[in-house]
Amino acid sequence: MSRADRVAARLAERELDLLLVTDTVNLRYLTGFTGTNGMAIVGAQERRFLTDFRYVERAKAELDGFELQRAPQELRTALAEGWPPGSLRLGFEDQHVSVRLHADLRRTLPDRIELIPAGGLVEAERAVKEPREIAAIRGAAAVADEIYEWLAEQGLTGRTEREVALALEQEMRARGAAPCFPSIVAAAENGALPHALPRDVPIPPHTLVTLDLGARLDGYCSDCTRTWATGELADELAQLYDTVLAAQEAALAAVRPGREAREVDAVARDLIAAAGHGEHFGHGLGHGVGMDVHEAPRLARTSSARLEAGNVVTVEPGIYVPGRGGARIEDLVVVTESGHEVLSGTSKAHRVVA
Repeated sequence: MSRADRVAARLAERELDLLLVTDTVNLRYLTGFTGTNGMAIVGAQERRFLTDFRYVERAKAELDGFELQRAPQELRTALAEGWPPGSLRLGFEDQHVSVRLHADLRRTLPDRIELIPAGGLVEAERAVKEPREIAAIRGAAAVADEIYEWLAEQGLTGRTEREVALALEQEMRARGAAPCFPSIVAAAENGALPHALPRDVPIPPHTLVTLDLGARLDGYCSDCTRTWATGELADELAQLYDTVLAAQEAALAAVRPGREAREVDAVARDLIAAAGHGEHFGHGLGHGVGMDVHEAPRLARTSSARLEAGNVVTVEPGIYVPGRGGARIEDLVVVTESGHEVLSGTSKAHRVVA
């Protein structure tokens, strides 16, 4: 069964006849199209794809199982006709559709077509990866590992955070990949910010440096964080790192099919809280990774997801102490039929990179 067939089978759950797909990542997942202007209509018997003049030839080469229709550059105008007869319930990706586009769609579509919010249908399929997707993510994870080993040889102390971030992203591109998010290089007190911006500040000795990077390769992402020392650490920072490592490994061991995502989150969170740092771990334990670097399922206190084989998730607890510093350790993990497989190969042992 194709991806489009599986999404079409989900329409009955929402009492929908058709789904209008507008998100570019979902379009690529369903159709193979890599351009930036397209729409697809999916139903039990419907496989219609719209794009404009700029992308027609690309679509001819990339589309898989969809009928191509050339449309004006403002694609929604082509939705005024071409629909099956009768009253129709058309789902749309409400998490991606703006208020303006929704209003334009309503003006364009025939009155007999009812617009129904239907976000998450394609994402639900994307959450369970096919073997070929896992192979692509594995390749992206290998690039991240290569960058970490290369970076360790270059050293950190005395270089600015921004310099290091730019250098590792340039090296990533030189190896045929691209950053899938702005890399984080955060030393000393900057490491207390989970999503710190690299500064034009030299990295000092005897501190922790959080390095968070992800590579995009063949349309799929990786995500891996390591925290390195730039010399001998004060006891407080050394203990902080050891606590994060213990929490990360404990949570990792809890990853298996059938486990509730919030239960896995609690494994790391309870350990960190017991060490006196509960208030210093405020984000979720992890998230899904695939064509997007953040997708379903989420590992968090509020998550209702249950892990299943084929999920690819991060396990990334952290401790962030304002004014002092922080540490985060993140592995990329595939949920398997019998447990899990870690795709991140860079060592998590205490590492000094001067």
